[in-house]
Amino acid sequence: MDIAAAVLSVVLALVSLGAGAPKALLKGDVPAKLQSEMGLGAGLVRFVGLAEVAAAGGLAVGLFWPPLGIAAAIGFALVMVGAVAFHARAGDYANPETRGSAMVSVVLTLFAAATAATLIMSM
Repeated sequence: MDIAAAVLSVVLALVSLGAGAPKALLKGDVPAKLQSEMGLGAGLVRFVGLAEVAAAGGLAVGLFWPPLGIAAAIGFALVMVGAVAFHARAGDYANPETRGSAMVSVVLTLFAAATAATLIMSM
């Protein structure tokens, strides 16, 4: 495995775990905001968090079995595409106060796609 693919996988796994764990446990400000201000149910917030945690695990195992890392990176990118659509529907990109936090999902979508592409090229 190329060094670049390994580094991208580890960074994306850490980001995914950091983003997903609070949602999966329904602890902290982000899950509370998603439920109260955004109107998402606890089950959906937990599901998204578990998907992000699963992506982190898949990326970690993917260091030793690249097909799983590729699938995890693509899966995480799809979760982030959903987040982009959610933020767009909520009008977060048009609002200067929420635009910055909404752009994180765009950046992570691109980062996950780059990770998947790098893993594919390293096979």
